[in-house]
Amino acid sequence: MDQQELKDSIIIDVRELHEWEYYHLKEAQLIPMQQIPHRLGELPEDRDIYLVCAHGVRSYRVAEYLLENGFDRVINVDGGMAAVAMLRGFQYD
Repeated sequence: MDQQELKDSIIIDVRELHEWEYYHLKEAQLIPMQQIPHRLGELPEDRDIYLVCAHGVRSYRVAEYLLENGFDRVINVDGGMAAVAMLRGFQYD
């Protein structure tokens, strides 16, 4: 992100609103995990979709779901926001 290499991608945060309000990436869009099935039409099929949650478990499940539903440009952010925060010098939890 810092090198602008993801500018043609979309980042979807699948956490809940209270988690998002605590800490989130300004580049991300919030779509809580439970809303994903109802909001598939909002997701691009022609761009990489990076999925992030707190630690990478929920986003992994969402990635599996999207792959099963015809999206093939899906990337789970391993370690989630905890890993991102650590890289940025912030203690997430």
